[in-house]
Amino acid sequence: MQAVTLESTTTSAPQTTQRYAKCIEASKRIRWDIDRDVIRGRQFDFDKKFLPDGLSKVTELTFLRPDEMRFLSQIQGRTYANIFGLVERYIGVKTLEISKDYWLGDQVALEALVRFTEEELKHQELFRRLERMAAAGMPAGYSFKPQPNDVANAVLSKSTWAVLGLTLDIELFTQAHYRSSIESDANLSDLWKDVFLFHWKEESQHAIMDELEWRREHAQLTEMERDQGVTDLIELVAAVDGIVQLQASSDAEYFVLRAGRSYSSAEEQAIHDVLLRAYRWQYIVTGVQEPRFGEVLKALVTPAQMERIGKALAPILAHAG
Repeated sequence: MQAVTLESTTTSAPQTTQRYAKCIEASKRIRWDIDRDVIRGRQFDFDKKFLPDGLSKVTELTFLRPDEMRFLSQIQGRTYANIFGLVERYIGVKTLEISKDYWLGDQVALEALVRFTEEELKHQELFRRLERMAAAGMPAGYSFKPQPNDVANAVLSKSTWAVLGLTLDIELFTQAHYRSSIESDANLSDLWKDVFLFHWKEESQHAIMDELEWRREHAQLTEMERDQGVTDLIELVAAVDGIVQLQASSDAEYFVLRAGRSYSSAEEQAIHDVLLRAYRWQYIVTGVQEPRFGEVLKALVTPAQMERIGKALAPILAHAG
């Protein structure tokens, strides 16, 4: 009887497999538990800020008192955690979808992506816990407007090329925020700061896998499919901007309602404008300007496509800058 040889449906270059293996090694080494390592029985310290001034931009509102600036940073920090819980809903689903390509192939890559998915599910639970803790210590009336499942469905309707590009952007800016602003600020709530320390540790590995998968997807596409991916990425960034506009308005209304004093119409408008600029800075501009994201994007798109992306981003960059 003739022997049957089974070959894997997806093979990876040894170098790529080794990069996945390193992600697995790091995942095992830094693995953390929500209660044991992060929360540790603590509550938020509402006498301290949540977001550093470089991200929140609250110091631009010179008419606010220090306690009002602190409260506004806490509102932003609450939204910041909710935004990550939001995007990790679609990221987990997309990672599971991609892992299917390795089911009967590179088992190292499969394990790395399964770990990635499990960690994203853990992050979602962490951010749900943070929202309940923030709600218990802050005045009633806060509302996080975007719905995770609705956003996930909208994002996942776009091409995998675009979704992976957006995901790499997000997971790189989370690291940039921690390294450049959060880590060094001694005036932040210790618990809030620890949350993003542990989050950063795992996102560092996720960004490596995002890049590997984005490049792999790119290599499989036709020029027409790649161009559609660029269109989809531009539309996803516009959708993110729509989300931050919606939430900036909601957070500005909540602050004005609960800050404890009245503001003039001009002051209320200034609060709204600073929140919108801060959110565009946090969730769009810092990712676009992150050097590694720029390097990968430039390697995958044509000069004409890069020009299209630049034109789409120009109004946001001008406002947030």
